[in-house]
Amino acid sequence: MVKSFRGHSSKHARRSATSGWLPTLVAVIIAVALIVSVALGINAVNRNTSSADGSSQSQPASSSTHEDIQRSAVPQASPSSTDSSEDADMDKARQAVDAMSMEERVGQLIMVPVCAGCDIASIASGVSSIHAGSILVTGNWNSGVAAVRQAVEQVKASTPQGIALIVATDQEGGQVQHLRGNGFSTMPSAVEQGTLDTGILRAQATQWGSELVQAGITTDLAPVVDTVTVQRNTNAPIGALSRDFGLDATGNATHAQAFMDGMHDAGVSTVIKHYPGLGGVTGNTDFTTQGIVDTTTGPDSPQIAAFEQALQSQPSMVMMSLATYTQLDANAPAAFSPTIIGQLLRTKADYSGVVISDSLSAAAVSGIDSTQLGVRLVEAGGDIACIGEYSLVAPIADGLNQRASQDSDFAQLVTQAATRVMALKYRMGLIS
Repeated sequence: MVKSFRGHSSKHARRSATSGWLPTLVAVIIAVALIVSVALGINAVNRNTSSADGSSQSQPASSSTHEDIQRSAVPQASPSSTDSSEDADMDKARQAVDAMSMEERVGQLIMVPVCAGCDIASIASGVSSIHAGSILVTGNWNSGVAAVRQAVEQVKASTPQGIALIVATDQEGGQVQHLRGNGFSTMPSAVEQGTLDTGILRAQATQWGSELVQAGITTDLAPVVDTVTVQRNTNAPIGALSRDFGLDATGNATHAQAFMDGMHDAGVSTVIKHYPGLGGVTGNTDFTTQGIVDTTTGPDSPQIAAFEQALQSQPSMVMMSLATYTQLDANAPAAFSPTIIGQLLRTKADYSGVVISDSLSAAAVSGIDSTQLGVRLVEAGGDIACIGEYSLVAPIADGLNQRASQDSDFAQLVTQAATRVMALKYRMGLIS
């Protein structure tokens, strides 16, 4: 009885003691809960209304696309670490270029063609004699990976130790696939690639890139980022050949990025082309001087924005068109325009990397003295003269050397261009 009574008395006493402050405690808890819920709500609103560029738009947490997921799988360097690495590469490049003669610096600006069926020993000797920094494996190489690799190794053996060659080819797909045969996949056209999910395109590009690596190729002169703005069948260089992704400017850029990401996954660098776009002309600059003036592309056109988007995937170079653009610079083809290279690409698009010309063997520039082709490219702020015909290699190199020997300001431009090329080689891992 006593035990039972004591227990009952104790409970009654506790109830009496708490009856005064319990309502206060409940009120405090409710108030705290309300404050927390309001704070969380404001935070959620802030997250959903602030975009990366400061504009207001809804960003649901569940809105990640397949492309976002694919890109997140590749580790990305932080801006500070990337800047530090690029600074280090530039420092090494400057030291390397300082140790070069002017002829060797000029050589870094020359991309020599290595065509199928040509005398590889003769080309190798020519590469060595002008100190060429790059080669272009071009033409109808149908003999497979092993044959391409053998030719590449033969040419590379002729170069001085430590000055590694950039070994490029033109492997877009469809009608523009220079390397075929055993070990090379048959690549679909870019228009067909444009119908693929970007994750699938990236995976396929990785496979195509791995084949290039086996052949000794370091760089693919692809993808085409041009956006066709006229009737496709009248656009001879791009639309008629299905060389673009067949989409609007944003879609073309997004698929170009997927292509580049896949190539980069395989260890192959890429080149976006043909800046600022060949989608608005009717003539093919490779074969004609007619119909190669674009009257519609302006500095804020979507087709230029496509290149700016593609630059986010860090191509190793930007290839310049040989068409003329009246709304940008009516006085010179893009590859020879300080306005288009210097103001539009390097300043507006904030691109500081290597600029390469489209083939200077093209009909579009056939009226220009061949000794001045490389000179005009460098004067405009370009770096590498891409040459499609071997007979033009010596005149272009001679013109650059002669001008550099007579003009100290031009010699400085050559030095700056050679430094950008060497920095790229360090970034690509071609030089240890």
